[in-house]
Amino acid sequence: MSGHSKWANIKNRKAKVDEKRGRLFTKIGREIIIAARMGGGDPEGNMRLKAAIAKAKAANMPNENIQRAIMRGTGELEGAAYEEITYEGYGPGGVAMLLNIATDNRNRTASEIRYIFSRGGGNLGESGCVAWMFNPKGVITVEVPAGDKREEVILQAIEAGAEDVDDGDDEVLEIKTAPGDLDAVREALEASGVTINSAEVEMVPQTTVTIDDPETAGKVMRLIERLEDHDDVQAVYTNADIPAAIIDQLDI
Repeated sequence: MSGHSKWANIKNRKAKVDEKRGRLFTKIGREIIIAARMGGGDPEGNMRLKAAIAKAKAANMPNENIQRAIMRGTGELEGAAYEEITYEGYGPGGVAMLLNIATDNRNRTASEIRYIFSRGGGNLGESGCVAWMFNPKGVITVEVPAGDKREEVILQAIEAGAEDVDDGDDEVLEIKTAPGDLDAVREALEASGVTINSAEVEMVPQTTVTIDDPETAGKVMRLIERLEDHDDVQAVYTNADIPAAIIDQLDI
């Protein structure tokens, strides 16, 4: 997505604010609980749990929090019973939006998400209305300034099995892989000394809708922020293509 790696950089900075408010730990904790419940508490035999733990450590989540979440997932400790739901809808400008939800109260969450969509100029849709527009991909973001090192990282990623590298941002590289190749590419980059900002399986749009009107772009990104601020929303994906020049004009 044009401007997507710049957008990813903005989201990485925003994540640091979320961490101070405790929201990031809450979301990661739920992911760990669900992963442990579905695949067991051993990260070596549960790739989803391994990825969630890596995300937790990257966010400086205390080890005791990680272990408690694993034990809640395996049933060794009592805790809320979270279920995963996918919500679909449309945002300003007709962009498609796909949400990963982890909730212990389906009715409450549906009502709150519907309100956020309505307030943000969008609408919550029926199941299946936009999911077909997205495919799962491994997405790795790294901060690498322009120069020889940047070209070296791109080549390393491709040699390790990356399908595509978006270097449209001056500071961030966004590397896409097949979901099953995510760990191999991440480990290869880490072994060469590259610092990974994020590495996880995301839902990537097959085609995009270009939003070149700053007002509409601002509405789209504000809606995404409101959705991401909801405790039950684990991730928000969109087919919005917002050029970097438009992002630069927005007050985010």
